[in-house]
Amino acid sequence: QVQLVESGGGLVQAGDSLRLFCVASGRTFNRAVMGWFRHAPGKEREFVAAISWWGSNTKYTDSVKGRFTISRDNAKNTVYLQMNNLEPEDTAVYYCAAAFRGWSMAVEEQGTYDDWGQGTQVTVSS
Repeated sequence: QVQLVESGGGLVQAGDSLRLFCVASGRTFNRAVMGWFRHAPGKEREFVAAISWWGSNTKYTDSVKGRFTISRDNAKNTVYLQMNNLEPEDTAVYYCAAAFRGWSMAVEEQGTYDDWGQGTQVTVSS
């Protein structure tokens, strides 16, 4: 099991940027595929982005491609989500998640992940 703590959320205006952080502890971080998901009011929790063990593979949902970037620093047990050109539709609670398995197409599925953080709120005003 790994403990995940997200931070970096906040209230911003459309077009602004935010950088989310997820710090992991308790298990070998560099053997975890890391993902970001988000849960907006009235909607299902959805996949945002994922990154493989060493960062060589990434995957994004279509609505954030070209605006969001996922990265990781295994020395710091941290995964990041750089969010640029934010839109009101990006308003949600953002969660990071860890999957202790190899990279696969199933990285978009919530059931792939073993551990989840508590989430950080991102609010984008128009």
